[in-house]
Amino acid sequence: MNKINIYIDGNNLYRSAKELGFEIDYKKFRGWLRQKYNANNVYLFIGLVPERVKFYEYLQSCGYILVFKQTVSVGEKNKGNCDAELVLKTVSDFYTKSFTSCMLITGDGDFGCIVEFLKDNNAITGVIAPDENKCSILIRNKNIEITFLNDLYHKFSNRI
Repeated sequence: MNKINIYIDGNNLYRSAKELGFEIDYKKFRGWLRQKYNANNVYLFIGLVPERVKFYEYLQSCGYILVFKQTVSVGEKNKGNCDAELVLKTVSDFYTKSFTSCMLITGDGDFGCIVEFLKDNNAITGVIAPDENKCSILIRNKNIEITFLNDLYHKFSNRI
């Protein structure tokens, strides 16, 4: 039996959707992932902002497993880059055999190395890139299946 995990770069997904004029309905998105990929676990990596506790509770009620990174203030913005956490969790799950295959949701080239590692170990089904125009060549050149969300946002998002 296939056990599929999905690892989501939350910041990349959120920003890409917003730049394309969409606000993700996370409940619908989780349903779409369930229906399309039958994932066992869906991990969402996001920066921890204490004022957003209710939103985090909502995400958990939708079926996401949240992995947080403490945010730091940089000027007027909060930054919570979760790249290392996503890579570490994915590799840890690979070695503990928590999945037979996985997918990453990101277009960030910083994840090219983990995509290559997973491909070399026959452990990745593909990548879901939030924006075709901003998907890094460091992911595109891995010769794996990439699904672009540009034409799919209408299934699980609202226009803003």
